[in-house]
Parts: sequence; structure tokens; C-alpha cells
Amino acid sequence: MAVNTPTRRDPVTPAPPPTSSAPRGGPPLSERWGGLLFVAPFLVLFAFFLLWPTFSGLWNSFFNTSLAGVKSEFLGLQNWREMFGDPAVWDSLKNTLVFTAMSTPPLVIIALVMALLANRKGLLGWFLRFSYFAPFVLPATVVTLIWVWIYQPGFGLVNGLLTAGGFAEIDWLTSENRAMLAVVLTTVWWTVGFNFLLYLAALQGIPDQVYEAAAIDGANARQQLFRITLPLLSRTTGLIVVLQLVASLKIFDQIYLMTVGGPNFATRPIIQYIYETGFTSYRIGYASAVSYMFFVVIVLVSVAQFKLFSGRKAADR
Repeated sequence: MAVNTPTRRDPVTPAPPPTSSAPRGGPPLSERWGGLLFVAPFLVLFAFFLLWPTFSGLWNSFFNTSLAGVKSEFLGLQNWREMFGDPAVWDSLKNTLVFTAMSTPPLVIIALVMALLANRKGLLGWFLRFSYFAPFVLPATVVTLIWVWIYQPGFGLVNGLLTAGGFAEIDWLTSENRAMLAVVLTTVWWTVGFNFLLYLAALQGIPDQVYEAAAIDGANARQQLFRITLPLLSRTTGLIVVLQLVASLKIFDQIYLMTVGGPNFATRPIIQYIYETGFTSYRIGYASAVSYMFFVVIVLVSVAQFKLFSGRKAADR
């Protein structure tokens, strides 16, 4: 009978661990500094045109700095105390907030309606897109010149339509009660195209299959608008509202060119007051203090708006 004897096997030698071709100390020094060298030109410009003026302005707010050649004198918090007791600061800030409250809602709502109308294919959609966005590319000087002529009594377009309809003429730019409304109408016509473009891009990003599925389920146009389109545009709406609030708070060009802050400072915004204080009265230190107070207001408004939309999104979830 054959007996099976176990065969002798050689001991298995473990394979050596794989060696990495990369050095243990990370990427070489040349690669680590390469990225920094690429962004160095931007960092230099960023520091020179943004960081340095920011800290320089804050530093000037504690001094009696002037463009008239007066030697800077350290005042401590005197500029800040004077600012909080200056009624012109708060009147101009109130005008800025009034303009923001009057201009932001129509600039959001009208932009949405325009995007819904222009979100179509064919020649009509192209014509609407061109017509809605065209005013936005005009410079402020051209826009204000057009609308100053439109508001003129006697031969202006608006007053001409009013008199043709049997109504009395309105002093749009010389009345304290109507000058701000005139500027708001001009601003809406001029800048609504940017918000329209953002809404249109968001609408074109919604897949057609969503509407096709909703139509198969029996949803009509109104239900698709309020249950599909508007909810999917909530993020874009939040972005537009924040951008529009910041842009409206920084109003200056059209007011200065149309009314120069008048009549009787009824439309003078806070930025115009900062400009006049710094470059007309030559009080750079005091103007710096007012500008940093306004900067804090913009930050608080932006943070509050961001928190509001974040809370709504959390509630929707």
C-alpha cells in the first residue's frame, strides 16, 4: 500500500513593501512656491488697492486729517463722537435707507416677471432679452441725461402724457416729496437688467423634464409656477436680494447727477455726504469715521438678510 508522504516546501518569503517614488517630505520646494508665485501679482494688487486703503482709512478716522495740507492731529474718538451727534449724517443715512426700501422690491419682482416672459425660444425671446438688458449697459451720465429730459416740465415726456390726459404737471425733480420717487423709477429702468439676467440664467437651468412630469400629473401653468419654478428659484432670489440691498445702499451716481442731493437735501445719500465732507470740506478724518459707520450698517444688513434666507431654507427642509 502506497503511503503519501508530505512534500517539503520552501518557506515563503514575504514580499517587500511597495516603495513610493514621491519624496517623504511632500512636494519639492519649487512646487510649493510655484502656486504662491502665480497668485503673487493679485496679492500685491489686493493689498495695495484694498487692504492698505482699508486700514489707512480706519487709522485716519482717529486724526484730524485734511487734504488742505493741515498737519494730522490725533483726536482719539472725537470724530466718532461728532458723527453720532451730527444730524446731517442721520438724515443722509435715512435717505439711503428710504431709497433702498423703495427700489429693492420692484428691482426683484420686475426682474422675475421679465425673466419669465423672456424665457422662450425664437425671435420674440431674443428680442425681449435684448430689450430688457440693453439699458443696463448705458453709463450713468447717459441714463440721467435721458431721464432729466423726460421729467422736465413743459416738454418732458411724462408731463406731456399727464397734460394730454387732462392732469396737471408734476415737478418731479424739484419737489421734496417726489424727487426720491423719480430717482427710484430711473434706477429701476436702468439696473433691472442685471437681476433679470440672473433670473433668466436660473430659469434656463431648470430641466424641461420637471415641467413635463408635472404636466403629465395634471399641473396647470399656475401650479407649475408656484410649486416648481418659484421654489427652485429661491436660492437665486436670495442672492439677488442680498446683491440688490448692497447696491442700493451704495447709491450715489444717479442722485448726484439728477438732483445733487436736493431739493433741500431730501435725496442726499450717505455716500454723497461722505464725499462732500472729505473732498469739499477737506475733512478726511471725519469722512473716514462716517464711512466706517456706514460700512458697519452694510455688514449688518447683509448678515441679517443672509440669516433670514438661511432660516427659511432650514424651515423648508
